[in-house]
Amino acid sequence: MADEIYYRLAKVLDTLPNGFPSTKDGIEIRLLKKIFTPEEADLFCDLRLKFETPEKIAKRTGRPLEGLEEMLTRMWRERGEVFGVDLGGVKIFKMIPWVMGIYEFQLNRMDKELAELCEKYNMAFFSQFFKNKPQFMQVLPIEKDISSDQQILAYEQVSTIIENGQSFAVAECVCKKEQGLLGKTCKKPTEVCMSIAPVPGIFDNSHWGRAISKEEAYEVLRKAEEAGLVHLTYNVKQGHFFICNCCECCCGVIRAINLLGAKEAVNSHFYAEINPDECTSCGLCKDERCQVNAIKEGDDAYEVIKEKCIGCGLCISTCPTEAIKLIRKPAAEITPPVDDEKAWFEERGKIRGVDFSKYK
Repeated sequence: MADEIYYRLAKVLDTLPNGFPSTKDGIEIRLLKKIFTPEEADLFCDLRLKFETPEKIAKRTGRPLEGLEEMLTRMWRERGEVFGVDLGGVKIFKMIPWVMGIYEFQLNRMDKELAELCEKYNMAFFSQFFKNKPQFMQVLPIEKDISSDQQILAYEQVSTIIENGQSFAVAECVCKKEQGLLGKTCKKPTEVCMSIAPVPGIFDNSHWGRAISKEEAYEVLRKAEEAGLVHLTYNVKQGHFFICNCCECCCGVIRAINLLGAKEAVNSHFYAEINPDECTSCGLCKDERCQVNAIKEGDDAYEVIKEKCIGCGLCISTCPTEAIKLIRKPAAEITPPVDDEKAWFEERGKIRGVDFSKYK
Protein backbone atom coordinates (compact mmCIF):
# COMPACT_ATOMS: atom_id res chain seq x y z
CA MET A 1 0.00 0.00 0.00
CA ALA A 2 2.84 2.36 0.82
CA ASP A 3 4.22 1.89 -2.70
CA GLU A 4 0.95 2.81 -4.39
CA ILE A 5 1.75 6.51 -4.65
CA TYR A 6 5.08 5.77 -6.32
CA TYR A 7 3.41 3.58 -8.95
CA ARG A 8 0.94 6.40 -9.51
CA LEU A 9 3.78 8.90 -9.87
CA ALA A 10 5.60 6.60 -12.30
CA LYS A 11 2.43 6.33 -14.39
CA VAL A 12 2.02 10.11 -14.43
CA LEU A 13 5.62 10.59 -15.57
CA ASP A 14 5.20 7.95 -18.28
CA THR A 15 2.00 9.63 -19.44
CA LEU A 16 3.93 12.83 -20.11
CA PRO A 17 5.30 12.98 -23.67
CA ASN A 18 8.92 12.53 -22.50
CA GLY A 19 8.08 9.18 -20.90
CA PHE A 20 9.23 7.17 -17.91
CA PRO A 21 9.13 3.48 -18.91
CA SER A 22 8.58 0.72 -16.39
CA THR A 23 11.09 -2.10 -15.88
CA LYS A 24 10.74 -5.74 -14.91
CA ASP A 25 12.71 -5.26 -11.69
CA GLY A 26 10.99 -2.01 -10.70
CA ILE A 27 14.15 0.06 -10.62
CA GLU A 28 12.09 3.14 -11.52
CA ILE A 29 10.08 2.79 -8.29
CA ARG A 30 13.25 2.56 -6.21
CA LEU A 31 14.49 5.65 -8.01
CA LEU A 32 11.34 7.63 -7.20
CA LYS A 33 11.47 6.51 -3.55
CA LYS A 34 15.01 7.84 -3.33
CA ILE A 35 13.94 11.26 -4.65
CA PHE A 36 10.37 11.83 -3.40
CA THR A 37 8.67 11.44 -0.04
CA PRO A 38 5.12 9.99 -0.33
CA GLU A 39 3.67 13.45 0.36
CA GLU A 40 5.81 15.05 -2.37
CA ALA A 41 4.89 12.31 -4.85
CA ASP A 42 1.21 12.84 -4.13
CA LEU A 43 1.46 16.60 -4.65
CA PHE A 44 3.46 16.22 -7.86
CA CYS A 45 0.66 14.12 -9.37
CA ASP A 46 -1.75 17.04 -8.84
CA LEU A 47 0.37 19.57 -10.75
CA ARG A 48 0.28 20.55 -14.42
CA LEU A 49 2.81 21.25 -17.17
CA LYS A 50 1.81 24.92 -17.07
CA PHE A 51 2.66 27.37 -14.29
CA GLU A 52 0.13 27.91 -11.53
CA THR A 53 0.11 29.84 -8.27
CA PRO A 54 -0.36 27.90 -5.02
CA GLU A 55 -3.78 29.54 -4.75
CA LYS A 56 -4.86 28.19 -8.12
CA ILE A 57 -3.47 24.72 -7.33
CA ALA A 58 -5.35 24.67 -4.02
CA LYS A 59 -8.60 25.76 -5.65
CA ARG A 60 -8.33 23.27 -8.51
CA THR A 61 -7.33 20.28 -6.39
CA GLY A 62 -9.15 20.97 -3.12
CA ARG A 63 -5.86 20.92 -1.22
CA PRO A 64 -5.49 23.21 1.81
CA LEU A 65 -3.68 26.40 0.89
CA GLU A 66 -1.91 26.55 4.24
CA GLY A 67 1.65 25.27 3.86
CA LEU A 68 1.25 24.56 0.13
CA GLU A 69 3.61 27.31 -1.08
CA GLU A 70 6.23 26.28 1.46
CA MET A 71 6.08 22.66 0.34
CA LEU A 72 6.23 23.54 -3.34
CA THR A 73 9.14 25.91 -2.70
CA ARG A 74 11.02 23.16 -0.89
CA MET A 75 10.30 20.73 -3.75
CA TRP A 76 11.66 23.36 -6.15
CA ARG A 77 14.66 24.87 -4.42
CA GLU A 78 15.84 22.03 -2.18
CA ARG A 79 14.58 18.82 -3.78
CA GLY A 80 14.63 19.51 -7.54
CA GLU A 81 11.26 17.81 -8.05
CA VAL A 82 9.26 20.65 -9.62
CA PHE A 83 10.06 23.89 -11.42
CA GLY A 84 9.25 27.25 -9.93
CA VAL A 85 9.72 30.94 -10.63
CA ASP A 86 9.62 33.79 -8.14
CA LEU A 87 8.02 36.79 -9.84
CA GLY A 88 8.98 39.29 -7.21
CA GLY A 89 6.97 37.83 -4.36
CA VAL A 90 4.47 35.80 -6.40
CA LYS A 91 5.62 32.22 -6.93
CA ILE A 92 4.40 29.94 -9.70
CA PHE A 93 5.07 26.21 -10.08
CA LYS A 94 4.69 23.38 -12.57
CA MET A 95 5.51 19.68 -12.87
CA ILE A 96 8.51 18.62 -14.92
CA PRO A 97 9.30 15.41 -16.84
CA TRP A 98 11.97 12.95 -15.77
CA VAL A 99 14.22 14.32 -18.56
CA MET A 100 14.76 17.15 -19.08
CA GLY A 101 13.69 18.00 -15.58
CA ILE A 102 13.78 15.94 -12.41
CA TYR A 103 16.98 14.09 -13.29
CA GLU A 104 18.94 17.25 -14.11
CA PHE A 105 17.66 19.02 -10.99
CA GLN A 106 19.05 16.25 -8.78
CA LEU A 107 22.50 17.78 -9.30
CA ASN A 108 22.84 18.96 -5.70
CA ARG A 109 21.36 15.74 -4.29
CA MET A 110 23.28 13.30 -6.48
CA ASP A 111 25.12 10.78 -4.32
CA LYS A 112 26.52 7.34 -5.09
CA GLU A 113 23.26 5.55 -4.33
CA LEU A 114 21.26 7.81 -6.63
CA ALA A 115 23.96 7.57 -9.30
CA GLU A 116 23.79 3.78 -9.20
CA LEU A 117 20.00 3.81 -9.46
CA CYS A 118 20.07 6.24 -12.40
CA GLU A 119 22.68 4.18 -14.21
CA LYS A 120 20.65 0.99 -13.78
CA TYR A 121 17.58 2.74 -15.13
CA ASN A 122 19.39 4.38 -18.05
CA MET A 123 19.20 1.52 -20.54
CA ALA A 124 15.43 1.16 -20.19
CA PHE A 125 14.99 4.91 -20.39
CA PHE A 126 17.42 5.39 -23.29
CA SER A 127 15.65 2.76 -25.40
CA GLN A 128 12.33 4.58 -25.15
CA PHE A 129 13.42 8.20 -24.97
CA PHE A 130 15.98 8.36 -27.76
CA LYS A 131 14.23 6.16 -30.30
CA ASN A 132 10.99 8.13 -30.40
CA LYS A 133 10.39 11.20 -32.54
CA PRO A 134 10.62 14.09 -32.61
CA GLN A 135 14.08 13.94 -31.10
CA PHE A 136 14.52 15.80 -27.85
CA MET A 137 17.77 17.49 -28.88
CA GLN A 138 19.32 19.00 -31.98
CA VAL A 139 23.00 19.54 -32.70
CA LEU A 140 24.33 23.10 -32.81
CA PRO A 141 27.38 23.06 -35.09
CA ILE A 142 30.41 25.19 -34.31
CA GLU A 143 29.50 28.31 -36.23
CA LYS A 144 32.97 29.30 -37.37
CA ASP A 145 33.26 25.93 -39.10
CA ILE A 146 30.37 26.72 -41.43
CA SER A 147 31.57 28.32 -44.64
CA SER A 148 29.92 31.50 -45.86
CA ASP A 149 28.32 29.70 -48.79
CA GLN A 150 26.48 27.28 -46.48
CA GLN A 151 22.96 28.14 -45.33
CA ILE A 152 22.40 28.16 -41.57
CA LEU A 153 19.05 28.93 -39.98
CA ALA A 154 18.54 30.92 -36.80
CA TYR A 155 17.55 27.93 -34.67
CA GLU A 156 20.73 26.12 -35.75
CA GLN A 157 22.98 28.88 -34.40
CA VAL A 158 24.25 28.77 -30.85
CA SER A 159 24.81 32.53 -31.01
CA THR A 160 21.12 33.13 -31.73
CA ILE A 161 20.13 31.32 -28.53
CA ILE A 162 22.62 33.38 -26.52
CA GLU A 163 21.57 36.68 -28.12
CA ASN A 164 17.88 35.93 -27.45
CA GLY A 165 18.58 35.38 -23.76
CA GLN A 166 18.66 37.97 -20.98
CA SER A 167 19.74 35.72 -18.12
CA PHE A 168 22.33 32.96 -18.09
CA ALA A 169 23.51 30.30 -15.65
CA VAL A 170 26.07 27.52 -15.79
CA ALA A 171 26.25 24.40 -13.65
CA GLU A 172 28.18 21.19 -13.29
CA CYS A 173 26.94 18.55 -15.72
CA VAL A 174 24.78 16.08 -13.80
CA CYS A 175 25.78 13.29 -16.20
CA LYS A 176 29.44 13.90 -15.46
CA LYS A 177 28.75 14.05 -11.72
CA GLU A 178 26.85 10.77 -11.88
CA GLN A 179 29.62 9.02 -13.78
CA GLY A 180 32.26 10.46 -11.44
CA LEU A 181 30.45 8.98 -8.44
CA LEU A 182 30.55 5.65 -10.26
CA GLY A 183 34.34 5.88 -10.60
CA LYS A 184 34.36 7.14 -14.20
CA THR A 185 35.70 10.66 -13.80
CA CYS A 186 35.54 12.75 -16.97
CA LYS A 187 38.75 14.50 -18.01
CA LYS A 188 36.91 17.25 -19.85
CA PRO A 189 35.46 20.41 -18.25
CA THR A 190 32.50 19.64 -15.98
CA GLU A 191 30.86 23.04 -15.43
CA VAL A 192 29.35 23.15 -18.91
CA CYS A 193 25.55 22.91 -18.59
CA MET A 194 23.96 26.23 -19.48
CA SER A 195 20.49 27.60 -18.86
CA ILE A 196 19.07 30.64 -20.66
CA ALA A 197 16.01 32.73 -19.81
CA PRO A 198 14.30 35.66 -21.57
CA VAL A 199 13.81 37.51 -18.27
CA PRO A 200 16.60 39.57 -16.61
CA GLY A 201 17.93 38.41 -13.24
CA ILE A 202 16.09 35.09 -13.21
CA PHE A 203 19.17 33.18 -12.01
CA ASP A 204 20.44 35.70 -9.46
CA ASN A 205 19.35 33.57 -6.51
CA SER A 206 19.32 30.26 -8.30
CA HIS A 207 19.76 27.00 -6.40
CA TRP A 208 20.98 25.39 -9.63
CA GLY A 209 24.38 26.51 -10.86
CA ARG A 210 25.53 30.12 -10.81
CA ALA A 211 24.48 33.20 -12.70
CA ILE A 212 26.84 34.37 -15.44
CA SER A 213 26.95 37.21 -17.96
CA LYS A 214 26.42 36.90 -21.70
CA GLU A 215 30.15 37.27 -22.22
CA GLU A 216 30.82 34.45 -19.76
CA ALA A 217 28.26 32.30 -21.59
CA TYR A 218 30.21 32.71 -24.81
CA GLU A 219 33.39 31.80 -22.93
CA VAL A 220 31.78 28.59 -21.66
CA LEU A 221 30.95 27.68 -25.25
CA ARG A 222 34.47 28.51 -26.43
CA LYS A 223 36.05 26.30 -23.77
CA ALA A 224 33.59 23.51 -24.56
CA GLU A 225 34.53 23.61 -28.24
CA GLU A 226 38.22 23.64 -27.36
CA ALA A 227 37.74 20.58 -25.11
CA GLY A 228 35.83 18.66 -27.77
CA LEU A 229 32.30 18.87 -26.38
CA VAL A 230 29.21 18.75 -28.61
CA HIS A 231 26.70 21.62 -28.39
CA LEU A 232 23.15 20.30 -28.02
CA THR A 233 19.88 22.14 -27.39
CA TYR A 234 16.12 21.62 -27.47
CA ASN A 235 14.86 20.36 -30.85
CA VAL A 236 12.56 23.35 -31.39
CA LYS A 237 12.71 26.52 -33.46
CA GLN A 238 12.13 28.96 -30.62
CA GLY A 239 12.02 29.08 -26.85
CA HIS A 240 15.38 27.38 -26.22
CA PHE A 241 16.26 27.41 -22.54
CA PHE A 242 19.35 25.23 -22.34
CA ILE A 243 22.59 24.36 -24.08
CA CYS A 244 24.29 21.11 -23.15
CA ASN A 245 27.95 20.52 -23.96
CA CYS A 246 28.37 16.78 -24.22
CA CYS A 247 31.05 14.09 -24.36
CA GLU A 248 30.98 10.42 -25.29
CA CYS A 249 31.94 9.10 -21.86
CA CYS A 250 29.20 10.71 -19.76
CA CYS A 251 26.43 12.38 -21.76
CA GLY A 252 23.22 10.38 -21.95
CA VAL A 253 22.52 11.44 -25.53
CA ILE A 254 25.98 10.64 -26.90
CA ARG A 255 26.11 7.41 -24.89
CA ALA A 256 22.77 6.35 -26.40
CA ILE A 257 24.15 6.96 -29.87
CA ASN A 258 27.27 4.90 -29.18
CA LEU A 259 25.81 2.14 -26.99
CA LEU A 260 22.47 1.61 -28.72
CA GLY A 261 23.42 2.70 -32.21
CA ALA A 262 20.71 5.32 -31.88
CA LYS A 263 22.03 7.94 -34.27
CA GLU A 264 18.44 9.17 -34.47
CA ALA A 265 18.79 10.28 -30.83
CA VAL A 266 19.59 13.78 -32.10
CA ASN A 267 18.37 15.92 -34.96
CA SER A 268 21.25 17.17 -37.09
CA HIS A 269 21.37 19.31 -40.19
CA PHE A 270 24.99 18.97 -41.32
CA TYR A 271 27.66 16.35 -41.86
CA ALA A 272 31.45 16.53 -42.19
CA GLU A 273 33.43 15.59 -45.26
CA ILE A 274 37.19 14.98 -45.53
CA ASN A 275 39.11 15.91 -48.68
CA PRO A 276 41.43 12.91 -49.20
CA ASP A 277 43.91 15.02 -51.18
CA GLU A 278 44.45 17.37 -48.24
CA CYS A 279 44.26 14.84 -45.38
CA THR A 280 47.67 13.93 -43.90
CA SER A 281 46.24 11.00 -41.86
CA CYS A 282 47.28 12.52 -38.54
CA GLY A 283 44.26 10.89 -36.88
CA LEU A 284 43.43 13.87 -34.67
CA CYS A 285 39.83 14.02 -35.91
CA LYS A 286 39.16 10.37 -35.16
CA ASP A 287 41.18 9.86 -32.00
CA GLU A 288 40.57 13.12 -30.12
CA ARG A 289 37.62 15.02 -31.56
CA CYS A 290 34.78 12.83 -32.84
CA GLN A 291 32.42 11.81 -30.05
CA VAL A 292 30.27 9.39 -32.06
CA ASN A 293 32.83 7.17 -33.82
CA ALA A 294 31.94 8.61 -37.22
CA ILE A 295 35.48 8.72 -38.66
CA LYS A 296 37.49 5.77 -39.88
CA GLU A 297 40.97 5.28 -41.32
CA GLY A 298 40.90 4.70 -45.06
CA ASP A 299 43.59 3.43 -47.41
CA ASP A 300 45.05 6.84 -48.15
CA ALA A 301 43.18 9.20 -45.82
CA TYR A 302 40.64 9.32 -43.04
CA GLU A 303 36.98 9.13 -44.02
CA VAL A 304 33.72 10.32 -42.47
CA ILE A 305 31.02 7.69 -42.02
CA LYS A 306 28.17 9.92 -43.13
CA GLU A 307 25.37 7.84 -41.60
CA LYS A 308 27.03 8.20 -38.18
CA CYS A 309 28.08 11.84 -38.37
CA ILE A 310 25.99 14.32 -36.35
CA GLY A 311 27.51 17.43 -37.91
CA CYS A 312 28.88 19.01 -34.74
CA GLY A 313 32.01 20.40 -36.43
CA LEU A 314 34.47 19.35 -33.71
CA CYS A 315 36.69 17.55 -36.21
CA ILE A 316 36.96 20.64 -38.40
CA SER A 317 38.19 23.17 -35.90
CA THR A 318 41.42 21.30 -35.14
CA CYS A 319 42.31 19.82 -38.54
CA PRO A 320 45.90 21.03 -39.17
CA THR A 321 45.49 21.06 -42.96
CA GLU A 322 41.89 22.27 -43.10
CA ALA A 323 40.97 19.12 -44.98
CA ILE A 324 37.51 18.83 -43.42
CA LYS A 325 34.45 20.89 -44.12
CA LEU A 326 30.87 20.95 -42.88
CA ILE A 327 28.17 20.37 -45.46
CA ARG A 328 24.45 21.01 -45.13
CA LYS A 329 22.36 17.91 -45.71
CA PRO A 330 20.03 17.85 -48.72
CA ALA A 331 16.56 19.19 -47.89
CA ALA A 332 15.06 15.70 -48.23
CA GLU A 333 17.30 14.46 -45.40
CA ILE A 334 16.48 17.29 -42.97
CA THR A 335 13.55 17.25 -40.55
CA PRO A 336 12.96 20.79 -39.28
CA PRO A 337 12.27 21.08 -35.56
CA VAL A 338 8.73 21.84 -34.38
CA ASP A 339 7.97 25.42 -33.42
CA ASP A 340 8.24 25.35 -29.62
CA GLU A 341 8.01 23.24 -26.47
CA LYS A 342 4.21 23.06 -26.59
CA ALA A 343 4.31 21.78 -30.16
CA TRP A 344 7.03 19.29 -29.18
CA PHE A 345 4.87 17.94 -26.36
CA GLU A 346 1.90 17.57 -28.71
CA GLU A 347 3.87 15.81 -31.45
CA ARG A 348 5.75 13.51 -29.09
CA GLY A 349 2.57 12.64 -27.19
CA LYS A 350 0.78 11.82 -30.43
CA ILE A 351 3.61 9.58 -31.65
CA ARG A 352 3.87 7.79 -28.30
CA GLY A 353 0.11 7.44 -28.12
CA VAL A 354 -0.25 8.98 -24.67
CA ASP A 355 -3.13 11.19 -23.58
CA PHE A 356 -1.58 13.83 -21.33
CA SER A 357 -4.46 16.31 -21.65
CA LYS A 358 -5.09 16.04 -17.91
CA TYR A 359 -1.68 17.62 -17.26
CA LYS A 360 -1.79 20.48 -19.74
